[in-house]
Amino acid sequence: MDQFILQILNGLDKGSAYALIALGLTLIFGTLGVVNFAHGALFMMGAFCAVTLSRLLTLSRTTVDETRTDFLGNPLKVEVPYLHDIFGESLGASIIDWAVPLSILFAIPIMIGIGVIMERGLIKHFYSRPHADQILVTFGLAIVIQEIIKYYFGANQIPTPAPEAFTGSFDFGTILGFEANKIIYPYWRIIYFLFSMVLIACVFAFLQFTTFGMVVRAGMADRETVGLLGINIDRRFTIMFGIAAAVAGLAGVMYTPINPPNYHMGMDFLVISFVVVVVGGMGSLPGAVLAGFLLGILESFASLQAVIEAVPGINQIIIYLVAIIILLTRPRGLMGRKGVMED
Repeated sequence: MDQFILQILNGLDKGSAYALIALGLTLIFGTLGVVNFAHGALFMMGAFCAVTLSRLLTLSRTTVDETRTDFLGNPLKVEVPYLHDIFGESLGASIIDWAVPLSILFAIPIMIGIGVIMERGLIKHFYSRPHADQILVTFGLAIVIQEIIKYYFGANQIPTPAPEAFTGSFDFGTILGFEANKIIYPYWRIIYFLFSMVLIACVFAFLQFTTFGMVVRAGMADRETVGLLGINIDRRFTIMFGIAAAVAGLAGVMYTPINPPNYHMGMDFLVISFVVVVVGGMGSLPGAVLAGFLLGILESFASLQAVIEAVPGINQIIIYLVAIIILLTRPRGLMGRKGVMED
C-alpha cells in the first residue's frame, strides 16, 4: 500500500507538468486551430526565466575580508551580493533564497510578451495553411529558440534550488497511519502539484466567469458569428496565445528545482505533451488536464521495478501505447468534440 500511494504521488507530480503544458497547447489549438510544436520551447524559456532572475539577484561585488585569510595567509576576497548592500544581509539572503517563487512575477509579463510576438510575427501567417506546415514552422522555431538558449546559457544543466524552507521531505506515512519514513515525498514536488492545481483553476475560472473568457469560448465554437457581432476576436485570440505561453512558462519556472534547466528540456516534454492532448481530445481543456494526470499516474506505475522486470521497457513506451489504443478506438480522444480528428 505504501508503494501504491508513493506511485500515485509520483504520478500526480509528473501529471502536473503534463497537464499544464497540454493545457496551453489546447488553448492555442482550440482558439487559433494551430498545432504549435514550439510550445515545449515556451516551457523551457519559463525555466530559464527563473535561471536569469536567480543570476540577476546574485550579482555581486568583490571585497576583501580582513578577518579571513586564504591558504597563503593573505586577506580573503569574497563576493558580496548587491542585494546585501541594498536590503541588508538577512533580507538580501532571503530574497536570493526565494528566487524561484519570485520568478513567477518576473516570468508572467515576459512570457505573455513572447507569446504575443510569436503569434503576431509568425503564427498568424499560417492560420489558413495545412497542419503539416504549422508543425514544420513551429518545430523549426523551437529548434532556433533551443540553440539560442544553448548559446547564452551553455549545454549543461543549471541547478536552481528551491527555497531552503522547502528542501526537505514530508512524511505522508505518519498522517495515513503507516510507520514513520515509509512514504517520504519532497516538499517542493507537493508545492508543484498544488501550484499546478491553482493555475489550472485560474485558467478555467478566467474562461468560465469573465466576459473576455466567455467571448473566447464563443469564438472557439463559432469564430465567424462572433466576428459578425463586431467583436475583434483576433485580438482576443492573440491575448489567449500570450496567456497560453505564460501557462507553459510558469510550469517551467516552478519545475526548475525538480529538473535543473537545460537547453533541450522543452523537446523532452514536447512529444509527451502532444500525446496528452491527443489522448484528452484536441481542443478539449478538461480532456487535456484529465489525460495529463492519468498518463502521469500510468507512467509512474509502469516505472515500478516489478513491472519493468515483467515487461522490460514498458515505462518508456506506455504513454505511446495508450495513445495508439485511443487513436484506434476513439480518434477524437477521451473528451474531444465529435468530428474533431475523425475525418
